[in-house]
Amino acid sequence: MAYLFLSLAITSEVIGTSLLKSTEGFTKLWPTAASLGAYAVAFYLLARTVEKLEVGMVYALWSGVGTVIIVIIGMLFLNEPVTAVKVLGIGLVVGEPSSSIWEEPIESAP
Repeated sequence: MAYLFLSLAITSEVIGTSLLKSTEGFTKLWPTAASLGAYAVAFYLLARTVEKLEVGMVYALWSGVGTVIIVIIGMLFLNEPVTAVKVLGIGLVVGEPSSSIWEEPIESAP
C-alpha cells in the first residue's frame, strides 16, 4: 500500500506542478485552486508513505521521478526546448542513483 501511496503522491505532485504555468502567478482562481489542491493531496500521500518506508528513499523517488516527468511534460506539451543540459540532467537523476543499487551496502563499525 505504501508504494501505491507513493505513486499517487508523485502523480499528484506532477499534476500540481504542471498546472503552475496556468495559474499565471497565482492570479487565476481555478488553476491556482487545482494546483494547490494537487500539492495538498501529494503531501498527504507522501506523509502516509513515510509511515511505512524510509523517508530518504521515499523523498529521493518522489523528487527524482517527479522531476523527470515534469521535464518530459515541459518538452512535450509546454513547448520547452530539448537541450543537452536537460538530457544530461535527466540522465544524472535517473542513472546515478540507480547505479548505487549494484554496490555493496556499507556496514557500520561496531
